[in-house]
Order: sequence, then C-alpha cells, then structure tokens
Amino acid sequence: MQRRFSERVAPYVESELANVAQARFAGDTQLEFVHLERAHVIGQESTYWHVKVHVLMLHWAVRNHSVREALGQLFRIVGAATKTAFGLVPQGNTGGANVSPFKKMPIAPDLAALIQKAKSGV
Repeated sequence: MQRRFSERVAPYVESELANVAQARFAGDTQLEFVHLERAHVIGQESTYWHVKVHVLMLHWAVRNHSVREALGQLFRIVGAATKTAFGLVPQGNTGGANVSPFKKMPIAPDLAALIQKAKSGV
C-alpha cells in the first residue's frame, strides 16, 4: 500500500524547515522566509503541511512585526485548512502575503522534482 502524499512529502518539507531554523539562528530573516516559501510550495497539496507552513509564516510575521504578513497568514490558514483537501490550491504559489493567495506560479525545477517523487511514491 502506498503511503499518503502527506507522509511521502514530509522529508522534503522537513528539510526546508530545518533550513528555516538554520537561517533563523543565523539571524537571516529574509532567507528564513525564502525557505518557508519553498516548504509551502512542496507541501501545499497536503492539508497538514499546508496549514503548518502557514502557521510558521504567521509566527515569522509576528516575530518580525509584519502586520501585513500576519493578517495575510490568518486568511491563508483558514483557506489552507478548508480548501486543500478539495484540491483548491494554486500550484506553485509561494504562500506569502506579497502574492495573491489565488495566483498560480511556476514551480522551481528542484521543487517540482521533489513533489513528483512524493506523488509517485518512489
């Protein structure tokens, strides 16, 4: 029996989240958010990972005193929790408040390969 996408994609999302922690430790808030965006793209088809990454983006916004980002993440958390299971996610969207939550975006080749690997169960 194939494992669910959520389980198969976990190592790839967790790898990006480890990079988030390293960037935070180094004090590089911009790089920290880049890795949150990458984690979002990889895990956005899993309700669990989609919501978790948006919650982490909300924490980032609060720590960095970004009201705009925090409000955007509150909206996106609700959307991720209620729409992901129905496949209503804009592929490739990076998840930050700097882009429309409905905009499809190109997926970086390295991330597309990880997503495909998780989908195929390889």
